[in-house]
Amino acid sequence: MNDILGFLMSPWGWLTLSGILAIMEVLLPGAVMMWLGGAALATAIHTLAFNLGPGAQLFAFAGWTVVALLLSRKVKARRPIRSADDKLNRRGEQLVGESALVVQAIGGGKGRVRLGDTEWLAYGPDAEAGTRVRVVGANGAILRVEPEAAPQALPPELPASDPPR
Repeated sequence: MNDILGFLMSPWGWLTLSGILAIMEVLLPGAVMMWLGGAALATAIHTLAFNLGPGAQLFAFAGWTVVALLLSRKVKARRPIRSADDKLNRRGEQLVGESALVVQAIGGGKGRVRLGDTEWLAYGPDAEAGTRVRVVGANGAILRVEPEAAPQALPPELPASDPPR
C-alpha cells in the first residue's frame, strides 16, 4: 500500500495520471480532460524540478488545474466551435417560414399548431382552429406565428395577342 502511495505521489504517478486523462479525452471527447491532463503533466514537471512533498504536490495540482481551466476559457473564447448549421438542434428555428394549421385556437396569445405530423405550442395573434398561420420565430420549442397573408387576387386577364413569330 505504501509503495502504491509512493508511486502516486511521484513525478511518474503524475505522468501516469496525465496519460490516463489524455486517453479519457480521446475516448470521451469534451475538451476538459486534456486540460486536467496538462495540469497533471505540469505537476509532474514541478514535482521533479522542486522535489515536492505530497501536500505540496496536491496544492500544485490544484493551482495548475485552475491555470489550465482559465487558459481553456481564453482559448475557447478566441476560437469558438462553430457548426456548419447554426440552427442545428434548434428545431423551432428551423421551422421559421413554414406554414402551420391552428389545431387549438390561439386565444390570449397562446394555442397549438400542427406542422407536419407534430403539434407545437404557439403564441401570436388570436386565430381560430383551422386557420393557416406562418411560423415567424421560435422561443425554444414554442413557435411564434402570424396569420398567413390572404392569397392575392390574380391580375386581370391580359388580352390575347398573337404569339411572336
